[in-house]
Amino acid sequence: MAPPPSPTPASPQRRWQAACPNCGAPVEFASAASASAVCSYCRSTLLREGESLRKIGLSAELFEDYSPLQLGAAGRHAGLAFSVVGRLQLKYAQGSWNEWHVLFGASGGAPPRSGWLSEDNGSFVLSFEAPLQGQAPRVGDLIAGSQQIVNGMGWQVASHEDVTVAAAQGELPHAPLLERSYPVVDLRNAQGEVGTLEFADAQRPQWSVGRPVRLAELAMTGLREDSSKTLGSRGLPCPSCGAALEPKLETTQSIVCGQCQAVVDISQGAGADLKHFAQETGLPPQIPLGSSGNLALLGGKPLPWQVVGYQERCDIPESSEDEQSFWREYLLYNRLEGFAFLVDTDDGWSIVRPLTGAPKPGKGGAVLWQDKSFAKRWTYAAKVTHVLGEFYWRVQREERARVTDYEWKNGGRTELLSREQTGNEVTWSHGRTLDADEVRRAFALPDEARPQLARDVGSGVDGNRLLRNIIIGFLLLALLVALLRACSDDDCEPYRKSYGEYSAEYQQCKRASAGSGVRMGSGGGSFGGYSGGGGGHK
Repeated sequence: MAPPPSPTPASPQRRWQAACPNCGAPVEFASAASASAVCSYCRSTLLREGESLRKIGLSAELFEDYSPLQLGAAGRHAGLAFSVVGRLQLKYAQGSWNEWHVLFGASGGAPPRSGWLSEDNGSFVLSFEAPLQGQAPRVGDLIAGSQQIVNGMGWQVASHEDVTVAAAQGELPHAPLLERSYPVVDLRNAQGEVGTLEFADAQRPQWSVGRPVRLAELAMTGLREDSSKTLGSRGLPCPSCGAALEPKLETTQSIVCGQCQAVVDISQGAGADLKHFAQETGLPPQIPLGSSGNLALLGGKPLPWQVVGYQERCDIPESSEDEQSFWREYLLYNRLEGFAFLVDTDDGWSIVRPLTGAPKPGKGGAVLWQDKSFAKRWTYAAKVTHVLGEFYWRVQREERARVTDYEWKNGGRTELLSREQTGNEVTWSHGRTLDADEVRRAFALPDEARPQLARDVGSGVDGNRLLRNIIIGFLLLALLVALLRACSDDDCEPYRKSYGEYSAEYQQCKRASAGSGVRMGSGGGSFGGYSGGGGGHK
Protein backbone atom coordinates (compact mmCIF):
# COMPACT_ATOMS: atom_id res chain seq x y z
CA MET A 1 0.00 0.00 0.00
CA ALA A 2 1.36 3.44 -0.92
CA PRO A 3 2.24 5.81 1.95
CA PRO A 4 -0.76 7.96 2.89
CA PRO A 5 -0.75 11.49 1.50
CA SER A 6 -0.14 14.70 3.47
CA PRO A 7 -0.94 15.72 6.20
CA THR A 8 0.04 12.32 7.57
CA PRO A 9 3.80 12.15 8.16
CA ALA A 10 5.79 8.97 7.80
CA SER A 11 5.41 7.02 11.05
CA PRO A 12 8.44 5.54 12.81
CA GLN A 13 6.98 2.07 12.70
CA ARG A 14 8.06 -1.12 10.98
CA ARG A 15 5.86 -2.18 8.09
CA TRP A 16 5.59 -5.90 7.54
CA GLN A 17 4.89 -7.77 4.32
CA ALA A 18 4.25 -11.39 3.41
CA ALA A 19 2.94 -13.36 0.47
CA CYS A 20 -0.71 -14.37 0.33
CA PRO A 21 -0.79 -18.16 0.91
CA ASN A 22 -3.61 -18.48 -1.62
CA CYS A 23 -2.35 -16.50 -4.63
CA GLY A 24 1.16 -15.34 -3.73
CA ALA A 25 0.38 -11.61 -4.01
CA PRO A 26 2.11 -9.31 -1.49
CA VAL A 27 0.06 -8.42 1.60
CA GLU A 28 1.33 -5.55 3.72
CA PHE A 29 0.63 -4.60 7.33
CA ALA A 30 1.20 -1.04 8.54
CA SER A 31 0.79 -1.99 12.20
CA ALA A 32 2.29 -4.82 14.19
CA ALA A 33 -0.94 -4.87 16.19
CA SER A 34 -3.14 -5.74 13.21
CA ALA A 35 -4.25 -9.35 13.28
CA SER A 36 -5.89 -9.74 9.89
CA ALA A 37 -5.93 -8.51 6.30
CA VAL A 38 -7.80 -9.19 3.08
CA CYS A 39 -5.76 -9.89 -0.03
CA SER A 40 -6.58 -7.26 -2.62
CA TYR A 41 -6.05 -9.75 -5.47
CA CYS A 42 -7.95 -12.90 -4.48
CA ARG A 43 -10.04 -11.55 -1.53
CA SER A 44 -8.71 -14.25 0.82
CA THR A 45 -9.19 -13.31 4.47
CA LEU A 46 -5.84 -13.86 6.14
CA LEU A 47 -4.93 -14.32 9.80
CA ARG A 48 -1.48 -13.25 10.89
CA GLU A 49 0.38 -15.88 12.93
CA GLY A 50 3.85 -14.67 13.84
CA GLU A 51 5.75 -14.24 10.59
CA SER A 52 3.28 -16.13 8.42
CA LEU A 53 -0.26 -15.79 7.10
CA ARG A 54 -3.05 -18.35 7.17
CA LYS A 55 -6.17 -18.24 5.03
CA ILE A 56 -9.33 -18.43 7.15
CA GLY A 57 -11.98 -17.60 4.58
CA LEU A 58 -12.95 -15.66 1.49
CA SER A 59 -14.44 -12.17 1.59
CA ALA A 60 -17.32 -11.35 -0.72
CA GLU A 61 -16.79 -8.58 -3.25
CA LEU A 62 -17.39 -5.06 -2.00
CA PHE A 63 -20.53 -3.51 -3.45
CA GLU A 64 -20.11 0.02 -4.79
CA ASP A 65 -21.60 2.43 -2.25
CA TYR A 66 -19.93 5.67 -3.35
CA SER A 67 -18.62 6.58 0.08
CA PRO A 68 -16.27 9.62 0.00
CA LEU A 69 -13.75 7.57 2.02
CA GLN A 70 -11.28 5.09 0.57
CA LEU A 71 -8.13 3.22 1.58
CA GLY A 72 -5.15 5.57 1.75
CA ALA A 73 -7.19 8.62 2.77
CA ALA A 74 -5.63 10.51 5.66
CA GLY A 75 -6.43 13.14 8.25
CA ARG A 76 -5.78 14.47 11.74
CA HIS A 77 -7.71 14.14 15.00
CA ALA A 78 -6.77 15.67 18.36
CA GLY A 79 -3.42 16.65 16.87
CA LEU A 80 -2.53 13.13 15.72
CA ALA A 81 -2.27 11.98 12.10
CA PHE A 82 -4.09 8.88 10.89
CA SER A 83 -4.64 6.97 7.66
CA VAL A 84 -7.48 4.73 6.47
CA VAL A 85 -6.12 1.18 6.15
CA GLY A 86 -9.16 -1.11 6.15
CA ARG A 87 -12.93 -1.40 5.83
CA LEU A 88 -15.82 -3.61 6.84
CA GLN A 89 -19.11 -3.49 4.96
CA LEU A 90 -21.82 -4.57 7.39
CA LYS A 91 -25.45 -5.32 6.63
CA TYR A 92 -28.60 -5.87 8.66
CA ALA A 93 -32.31 -6.28 7.90
CA GLN A 94 -32.89 -2.60 7.07
CA GLY A 95 -29.71 -1.70 5.19
CA SER A 96 -25.95 -1.53 5.35
CA TRP A 97 -23.11 0.72 6.47
CA ASN A 98 -19.31 1.03 6.45
CA GLU A 99 -16.83 0.82 9.30
CA TRP A 100 -13.42 2.22 8.26
CA HIS A 101 -10.34 1.05 10.17
CA VAL A 102 -8.09 4.08 10.80
CA LEU A 103 -4.53 3.79 12.10
CA PHE A 104 -2.91 6.55 14.13
CA GLY A 105 0.87 6.86 14.00
CA ALA A 106 3.08 6.13 17.00
CA SER A 107 3.39 9.06 19.37
CA GLY A 108 5.36 9.72 22.54
CA GLY A 109 6.71 6.20 22.66
CA ALA A 110 3.19 4.73 22.46
CA PRO A 111 2.51 2.17 19.69
CA PRO A 112 0.16 2.95 16.77
CA ARG A 113 -3.50 3.08 17.79
CA SER A 114 -6.49 1.73 15.87
CA GLY A 115 -9.85 3.42 15.60
CA TRP A 116 -13.08 3.11 13.58
CA LEU A 117 -14.61 5.85 11.44
CA SER A 118 -18.24 4.80 11.03
CA GLU A 119 -21.36 6.12 9.35
CA ASP A 120 -24.06 7.27 11.78
CA ASN A 121 -27.39 8.78 10.68
CA GLY A 122 -25.87 10.48 7.67
CA SER A 123 -22.77 11.74 9.50
CA PHE A 124 -19.63 10.13 10.98
CA VAL A 125 -18.51 8.87 14.39
CA LEU A 126 -14.89 8.15 15.40
CA SER A 127 -14.74 5.29 17.92
CA PHE A 128 -12.04 3.55 19.90
CA GLU A 129 -12.18 0.14 21.52
CA ALA A 130 -12.13 0.11 25.32
CA PRO A 131 -11.99 -2.63 27.97
CA LEU A 132 -15.23 -3.70 29.60
CA GLN A 133 -15.11 -3.42 33.37
CA GLY A 134 -17.19 -5.72 35.50
CA GLN A 135 -20.02 -7.87 34.21
CA ALA A 136 -21.10 -7.14 30.64
CA PRO A 137 -24.86 -6.73 30.03
CA ARG A 138 -26.64 -9.81 28.73
CA VAL A 139 -27.60 -9.45 25.09
CA GLY A 140 -31.22 -10.42 25.88
CA ASP A 141 -31.54 -7.48 28.27
CA LEU A 142 -30.48 -4.89 25.69
CA ILE A 143 -33.91 -3.80 24.43
CA ALA A 144 -34.26 -0.65 22.33
CA GLY A 145 -35.16 2.29 24.57
CA SER A 146 -34.08 0.60 27.82
CA GLN A 147 -31.59 2.15 30.26
CA GLN A 148 -28.34 0.29 30.95
CA ILE A 149 -25.19 0.77 33.05
CA VAL A 150 -21.97 -0.03 31.16
CA ASN A 151 -18.55 0.68 32.69
CA GLY A 152 -20.25 2.60 35.47
CA MET A 153 -22.03 5.05 33.14
CA GLY A 154 -25.71 5.33 32.20
CA TRP A 155 -26.64 4.59 28.58
CA GLN A 156 -29.84 4.26 26.55
CA VAL A 157 -30.11 1.39 24.04
CA ALA A 158 -30.56 2.94 20.59
CA SER A 159 -30.63 -0.18 18.41
CA HIS A 160 -30.28 -3.95 18.63
CA GLU A 161 -29.68 -5.70 15.31
CA ASP A 162 -28.30 -8.95 13.95
CA VAL A 163 -25.41 -7.98 11.71
CA THR A 164 -23.43 -9.81 9.01
CA VAL A 165 -20.05 -8.90 7.55
CA ALA A 166 -20.94 -8.46 3.88
CA ALA A 167 -17.36 -7.80 2.73
CA ALA A 168 -13.95 -6.75 4.06
CA GLN A 169 -11.00 -4.84 2.63
CA GLY A 170 -7.46 -4.01 3.66
CA GLU A 171 -5.90 -4.28 7.12
CA LEU A 172 -8.02 -5.03 10.19
CA PRO A 173 -7.32 -5.21 13.93
CA HIS A 174 -9.38 -8.41 14.25
CA ALA A 175 -10.22 -11.27 11.93
CA PRO A 176 -13.74 -10.61 10.52
CA LEU A 177 -16.45 -13.13 11.31
CA LEU A 178 -17.60 -14.32 7.88
CA GLU A 179 -19.61 -17.43 8.66
CA ARG A 180 -22.59 -16.11 10.61
CA SER A 181 -24.46 -13.06 11.87
CA TYR A 182 -24.10 -11.75 15.41
CA PRO A 183 -25.85 -9.11 17.58
CA VAL A 184 -24.59 -5.53 17.54
CA VAL A 185 -26.10 -3.10 20.07
CA ASP A 186 -25.66 0.67 19.91
CA LEU A 187 -26.11 2.75 23.06
CA ARG A 188 -26.13 6.54 23.51
CA ASN A 189 -25.67 8.83 26.50
CA ALA A 190 -26.32 12.40 27.60
CA GLN A 191 -22.70 13.34 26.84
CA GLY A 192 -23.34 12.88 23.10
CA GLU A 193 -21.39 9.62 22.88
CA VAL A 194 -22.14 6.37 21.05
CA GLY A 195 -21.25 3.07 22.68
CA THR A 196 -21.25 -0.19 20.72
CA LEU A 197 -21.35 -3.76 22.02
CA GLU A 198 -20.49 -6.42 19.42
CA PHE A 199 -21.42 -9.96 20.46
CA ALA A 200 -19.34 -11.90 17.92
CA ASP A 201 -18.14 -13.72 21.05
CA ALA A 202 -21.22 -13.97 23.26
CA GLN A 203 -19.10 -14.48 26.39
CA ARG A 204 -16.73 -11.56 25.72
CA PRO A 205 -18.48 -8.77 23.82
CA GLN A 206 -16.32 -6.08 22.28
CA TRP A 207 -16.94 -2.54 23.60
CA SER A 208 -16.13 0.75 21.85
CA VAL A 209 -17.01 4.39 22.51
CA GLY A 210 -17.18 7.15 19.90
CA ARG A 211 -18.06 10.80 19.35
CA PRO A 212 -19.36 12.62 16.25
CA VAL A 213 -16.82 14.14 13.85
CA ARG A 214 -16.99 16.16 10.64
CA LEU A 215 -14.80 15.20 7.69
CA ALA A 216 -13.93 18.89 7.24
CA GLU A 217 -12.64 19.11 10.81
CA LEU A 218 -10.50 16.00 10.25
CA ALA A 219 -8.68 17.81 7.40
CA MET A 220 -9.14 14.72 5.25
CA THR A 221 -7.03 14.25 2.14
CA GLY A 222 -7.02 11.44 -0.40
CA LEU A 223 -10.81 11.26 -0.52
CA ARG A 224 -12.50 10.16 -3.71
CA GLU A 225 -11.76 12.60 -6.47
CA ASP A 226 -14.69 14.70 -7.65
CA SER A 227 -17.66 12.82 -6.29
CA SER A 228 -19.88 14.37 -8.97
CA LYS A 229 -17.94 12.47 -11.64
CA THR A 230 -18.20 9.28 -9.61
CA LEU A 231 -21.93 9.72 -9.14
CA GLY A 232 -22.36 10.59 -12.80
CA SER A 233 -21.58 6.98 -13.64
CA ARG A 234 -24.04 5.75 -11.03
CA GLY A 235 -27.10 6.29 -13.22
CA LEU A 236 -29.32 3.21 -13.44
CA PRO A 237 -32.76 2.46 -14.87
CA CYS A 238 -35.86 2.58 -12.72
CA PRO A 239 -37.03 -1.04 -12.26
CA SER A 240 -40.64 0.12 -12.61
CA CYS A 241 -40.66 2.35 -15.73
CA GLY A 242 -37.07 2.33 -17.07
CA ALA A 243 -36.45 6.07 -16.56
CA ALA A 244 -32.93 7.05 -15.52
CA LEU A 245 -32.24 7.29 -11.78
CA GLU A 246 -29.34 9.62 -11.00
CA PRO A 247 -28.50 9.91 -7.28
CA LYS A 248 -26.77 13.14 -6.31
CA LEU A 249 -25.40 12.07 -2.90
CA GLU A 250 -22.84 9.40 -2.00
CA THR A 251 -24.90 8.24 0.99
CA THR A 252 -28.21 7.72 -0.82
CA GLN A 253 -29.86 4.35 -0.12
CA SER A 254 -33.37 5.08 -1.45
CA ILE A 255 -34.42 7.26 -4.38
CA VAL A 256 -37.81 8.15 -5.86
CA CYS A 257 -38.19 7.92 -9.63
CA GLY A 258 -39.02 11.35 -11.03
CA GLN A 259 -41.24 9.83 -13.73
CA CYS A 260 -43.38 7.14 -12.06
CA GLN A 261 -42.61 8.02 -8.38
CA ALA A 262 -41.64 4.43 -7.53
CA VAL A 263 -39.47 4.23 -4.40
CA VAL A 264 -36.28 2.33 -5.28
CA ASP A 265 -33.82 0.71 -2.86
CA ILE A 266 -30.26 1.25 -4.16
CA SER A 267 -28.49 0.32 -0.89
CA GLN A 268 -26.88 -2.75 -2.48
CA GLY A 269 -25.31 -0.83 -5.37
CA ALA A 270 -26.04 -0.50 -9.06
CA GLY A 271 -25.46 -4.16 -9.83
CA ALA A 272 -28.11 -5.44 -7.47
CA ASP A 273 -31.66 -6.55 -8.24
CA LEU A 274 -33.30 -3.27 -7.28
CA LYS A 275 -36.22 -3.60 -4.90
CA HIS A 276 -38.95 -1.02 -5.26
CA PHE A 277 -42.57 -0.21 -4.52
CA ALA A 278 -45.12 1.99 -6.26
CA GLN A 279 -46.85 5.01 -4.75
CA GLU A 280 -49.52 7.39 -5.96
CA THR A 281 -48.49 10.67 -7.52
CA GLY A 282 -48.72 13.44 -4.96
CA LEU A 283 -48.73 17.22 -5.06
CA PRO A 284 -45.38 18.99 -5.38
CA PRO A 285 -43.80 20.21 -2.12
CA GLN A 286 -43.99 23.92 -1.29
CA ILE A 287 -40.18 24.07 -1.31
CA PRO A 288 -39.09 22.36 -4.56
CA LEU A 289 -36.49 19.60 -4.52
CA GLY A 290 -33.06 20.97 -5.33
CA SER A 291 -33.79 24.36 -3.76
CA SER A 292 -31.05 25.88 -1.62
CA GLY A 293 -31.44 28.24 1.32
CA ASN A 294 -29.49 29.62 4.26
CA LEU A 295 -30.79 28.46 7.65
CA ALA A 296 -29.19 28.27 11.09
CA LEU A 297 -29.26 25.15 13.20
CA LEU A 298 -29.82 25.57 16.93
CA GLY A 299 -26.90 27.58 18.29
CA GLY A 300 -25.20 27.87 14.90
CA LYS A 301 -24.72 30.37 12.11
CA PRO A 302 -26.75 30.36 8.88
CA LEU A 303 -25.44 27.75 6.45
CA PRO A 304 -26.47 26.79 2.90
CA TRP A 305 -28.83 23.79 2.85
CA GLN A 306 -30.18 21.97 -0.18
CA VAL A 307 -33.53 20.15 -0.24
CA VAL A 308 -32.74 16.57 -1.32
CA GLY A 309 -35.78 14.70 0.00
CA TYR A 310 -39.39 15.28 0.99
CA GLN A 311 -41.90 13.17 2.90
CA GLU A 312 -45.51 13.57 3.98
CA ARG A 313 -46.55 11.99 7.27
CA CYS A 314 -49.64 11.65 9.45
CA ASP A 315 -50.50 10.37 12.89
CA ILE A 316 -52.73 7.32 13.33
CA PRO A 317 -55.72 8.24 15.53
CA GLU A 318 -56.80 5.89 18.27
CA SER A 319 -60.45 6.16 17.26
CA SER A 320 -62.59 7.80 14.61
CA GLU A 321 -63.39 10.58 17.07
CA ASP A 322 -59.77 11.76 17.24
CA GLU A 323 -58.60 14.45 14.85
CA GLN A 324 -55.87 13.32 12.49
CA SER A 325 -52.83 15.53 11.92
CA PHE A 326 -50.70 15.80 8.79
CA TRP A 327 -47.27 17.32 8.37
CA ARG A 328 -44.35 17.51 5.95
CA GLU A 329 -40.62 17.04 6.35
CA TYR A 330 -37.88 18.27 4.01
CA LEU A 331 -34.54 16.46 4.13
CA LEU A 332 -31.77 19.07 3.97
CA TYR A 333 -28.12 18.46 3.09
CA ASN A 334 -24.95 20.46 3.72
CA ARG A 335 -21.61 18.92 2.74
CA LEU A 336 -19.95 19.97 6.02
CA GLU A 337 -22.83 19.42 8.45
CA GLY A 338 -24.52 16.38 6.89
CA PHE A 339 -28.32 16.19 7.14
CA ALA A 340 -31.09 18.07 8.92
CA PHE A 341 -34.91 18.14 8.68
CA LEU A 342 -37.10 21.16 8.01
CA VAL A 343 -40.53 20.30 9.44
CA ASP A 344 -43.86 21.95 8.53
CA THR A 345 -46.75 21.25 10.95
CA ASP A 346 -49.98 22.98 11.99
CA ASP A 347 -48.05 24.38 14.97
CA GLY A 348 -45.44 25.99 12.73
CA TRP A 349 -41.98 25.31 11.33
CA SER A 350 -38.91 23.79 12.95
CA ILE A 351 -35.42 22.69 11.94
CA VAL A 352 -34.06 19.61 13.70
CA ARG A 353 -31.25 17.10 13.29
CA PRO A 354 -30.59 13.62 14.73
CA LEU A 355 -28.63 13.47 17.99
CA THR A 356 -25.57 11.33 18.46
CA GLY A 357 -26.41 11.02 22.16
CA ALA A 358 -29.69 10.59 24.05
CA PRO A 359 -31.38 12.60 26.84
CA LYS A 360 -31.70 11.35 30.41
CA PRO A 361 -35.09 10.64 32.02
CA GLY A 362 -36.37 13.52 34.16
CA LYS A 363 -39.27 14.05 36.54
CA GLY A 364 -42.91 13.85 35.54
CA GLY A 365 -42.21 12.33 32.13
CA ALA A 366 -39.73 15.07 31.17
CA VAL A 367 -36.27 14.40 29.74
CA LEU A 368 -32.98 16.22 30.43
CA TRP A 369 -30.65 17.38 27.67
CA GLN A 370 -27.85 19.95 27.91
CA ASP A 371 -28.94 20.97 31.42
CA LYS A 372 -32.50 21.71 30.24
CA SER A 373 -35.70 19.92 31.19
CA PHE A 374 -37.95 19.21 28.19
CA ALA A 375 -41.63 18.66 29.02
CA LYS A 376 -43.50 15.89 27.23
CA ARG A 377 -46.31 17.05 24.96
CA TRP A 378 -47.56 14.12 22.89
CA THR A 379 -47.04 10.43 22.25
CA TYR A 380 -48.56 8.95 19.10
CA ALA A 381 -48.14 6.50 16.23
CA ALA A 382 -47.13 7.97 12.86
CA LYS A 383 -46.67 6.78 9.32
CA VAL A 384 -45.26 8.06 6.03
CA THR A 385 -47.80 8.57 3.24
CA HIS A 386 -45.66 9.95 0.39
CA VAL A 387 -41.98 10.57 -0.43
CA LEU A 388 -39.94 12.35 -3.12
CA GLY A 389 -36.22 12.73 -3.75
CA GLU A 390 -33.46 10.67 -2.18
CA PHE A 391 -32.72 9.49 1.34
CA TYR A 392 -29.74 8.13 3.28
CA TRP A 393 -31.87 5.34 4.75
CA ARG A 394 -33.93 2.59 3.14
CA VAL A 395 -37.47 3.93 2.80
CA GLN A 396 -40.14 1.34 3.55
CA ARG A 397 -43.75 1.37 2.37
CA GLU A 398 -45.90 3.24 4.93
CA GLU A 399 -43.04 3.44 7.43
CA ARG A 400 -44.46 3.52 10.94
CA ALA A 401 -42.95 4.89 14.11
CA ARG A 402 -43.88 5.52 17.72
CA VAL A 403 -43.19 9.21 18.39
CA THR A 404 -42.92 11.26 21.58
CA ASP A 405 -42.45 15.04 21.34
CA TYR A 406 -40.91 17.27 24.02
CA GLU A 407 -40.56 21.04 24.40
CA TRP A 408 -38.42 23.52 26.35
CA LYS A 409 -39.40 27.21 26.54
CA ASN A 410 -37.60 30.23 27.93
CA GLY A 411 -39.30 33.51 27.09
CA GLY A 412 -39.70 33.66 23.34
CA ARG A 413 -37.20 30.85 22.74
CA THR A 414 -38.41 27.30 22.09
CA GLU A 415 -36.31 24.16 21.68
CA LEU A 416 -37.70 20.79 20.60
CA LEU A 417 -36.83 17.15 21.17
CA SER A 418 -38.44 14.21 19.39
CA ARG A 419 -38.04 10.49 20.09
CA GLU A 420 -38.92 7.99 17.35
CA GLN A 421 -38.89 4.23 17.64
CA THR A 422 -39.18 1.92 14.64
CA GLY A 423 -38.80 -1.74 15.54
CA ASN A 424 -35.45 -2.25 17.28
CA GLU A 425 -34.19 1.30 16.77
CA VAL A 426 -34.67 4.54 18.72
CA THR A 427 -33.61 7.93 17.34
CA TRP A 428 -33.63 11.32 19.06
CA SER A 429 -33.64 14.63 17.20
CA HIS A 430 -33.13 18.15 18.56
CA GLY A 431 -33.82 21.57 17.10
CA ARG A 432 -35.61 24.89 17.26
CA THR A 433 -38.77 26.54 16.00
CA LEU A 434 -38.55 29.14 13.25
CA ASP A 435 -40.90 31.61 11.67
CA ALA A 436 -42.55 30.94 8.31
CA ASP A 437 -41.10 34.19 6.94
CA GLU A 438 -37.61 32.93 7.80
CA VAL A 439 -38.31 29.85 5.68
CA ARG A 440 -39.74 31.95 2.84
CA ARG A 441 -36.75 34.31 2.81
CA ALA A 442 -34.21 31.49 3.13
CA PHE A 443 -35.49 29.72 0.00
CA ALA A 444 -36.52 32.89 -1.88
CA LEU A 445 -40.14 31.77 -2.14
CA PRO A 446 -42.66 34.23 -3.67
CA ASP A 447 -44.86 36.44 -1.51
CA GLU A 448 -47.97 34.59 -2.62
CA ALA A 449 -46.64 31.49 -0.81
CA ARG A 450 -46.88 33.30 2.56
CA PRO A 451 -50.48 32.30 3.53
CA GLN A 452 -49.89 28.57 3.15
CA LEU A 453 -46.41 28.70 4.72
CA ALA A 454 -47.72 30.68 7.70
CA ARG A 455 -50.69 28.56 8.71
CA ASP A 456 -50.98 28.46 12.53
CA VAL A 457 -47.42 29.74 13.03
CA GLY A 458 -46.89 31.24 16.48
CA SER A 459 -50.58 31.27 17.39
CA GLY A 460 -52.78 29.12 19.53
CA VAL A 461 -55.83 29.63 17.29
CA ASP A 462 -55.99 30.00 13.54
CA GLY A 463 -59.02 30.78 11.40
CA ASN A 464 -58.59 27.74 9.19
CA ARG A 465 -58.04 25.45 12.14
CA LEU A 466 -61.07 26.84 13.98
CA LEU A 467 -63.21 26.39 10.88
CA ARG A 468 -61.92 22.86 10.50
CA ASN A 469 -62.78 22.03 14.12
CA ILE A 470 -66.29 23.48 13.69
CA ILE A 471 -66.80 21.41 10.56
CA ILE A 472 -65.57 18.29 12.36
CA GLY A 473 -68.01 18.99 15.18
CA PHE A 474 -70.94 19.19 12.76
CA LEU A 475 -69.79 16.03 11.04
CA LEU A 476 -69.70 14.17 14.35
CA LEU A 477 -73.27 15.26 15.03
CA ALA A 478 -74.26 14.07 11.58
CA LEU A 479 -72.50 10.73 12.05
CA LEU A 480 -75.52 9.02 13.68
CA VAL A 481 -77.72 9.98 10.74
CA ALA A 482 -75.11 8.64 8.33
CA LEU A 483 -74.91 5.34 10.20
CA LEU A 484 -78.70 4.92 10.15
CA ARG A 485 -78.62 5.43 6.40
CA ALA A 486 -75.87 2.79 6.16
CA CYS A 487 -73.62 5.00 4.17
CA SER A 488 -70.36 6.65 5.13
CA ASP A 489 -69.16 10.19 4.45
CA ASP A 490 -65.72 10.96 3.12
CA ASP A 491 -63.43 10.86 6.19
CA CYS A 492 -61.42 13.66 4.63
CA GLU A 493 -64.36 15.98 3.96
CA PRO A 494 -63.28 18.49 6.66
CA TYR A 495 -59.93 18.92 4.93
CA ARG A 496 -61.54 19.34 1.53
CA LYS A 497 -63.88 22.05 2.83
CA SER A 498 -61.16 23.83 4.83
CA TYR A 499 -58.26 23.68 2.37
CA GLY A 500 -59.79 22.75 -0.98
CA GLU A 501 -60.05 19.58 -3.05
CA TYR A 502 -56.53 19.91 -4.46
CA SER A 503 -54.82 20.96 -1.22
CA ALA A 504 -51.92 18.97 0.22
CA GLU A 505 -53.93 18.37 3.43
CA TYR A 506 -56.86 16.80 1.59
CA GLN A 507 -54.64 14.72 -0.71
CA GLN A 508 -52.55 13.49 2.24
CA CYS A 509 -55.71 12.49 4.10
CA LYS A 510 -57.01 10.57 1.08
CA ARG A 511 -53.73 8.66 0.71
CA ALA A 512 -53.62 7.90 4.43
CA SER A 513 -57.24 6.68 4.48
CA ALA A 514 -56.64 4.42 1.49
CA GLY A 515 -53.92 2.42 3.27
CA SER A 516 -54.33 3.13 6.96
CA GLY A 517 -54.84 -0.44 8.10
CA VAL A 518 -55.24 -0.96 11.86
CA ARG A 519 -55.48 2.29 13.80
CA MET A 520 -53.41 2.56 16.94
CA GLY A 521 -51.78 5.15 19.17
CA SER A 522 -52.98 8.64 20.02
CA GLY A 523 -53.24 11.86 18.06
CA GLY A 524 -50.96 14.88 18.13
CA GLY A 525 -48.62 16.98 16.08
CA SER A 526 -44.98 16.13 15.50
CA PHE A 527 -42.01 18.41 15.96
CA GLY A 528 -40.08 16.38 13.42
CA GLY A 529 -37.30 13.84 13.41
CA TYR A 530 -37.68 11.14 10.84
CA SER A 531 -38.68 7.56 10.33
CA GLY A 532 -36.74 4.55 9.16
CA GLY A 533 -33.20 5.88 9.36
CA GLY A 534 -32.54 5.91 13.03
CA GLY A 535 -30.19 4.16 15.36
CA GLY A 536 -26.80 2.62 14.97
CA HIS A 537 -24.30 3.19 12.21
CA LYS A 538 -26.90 2.88 9.48
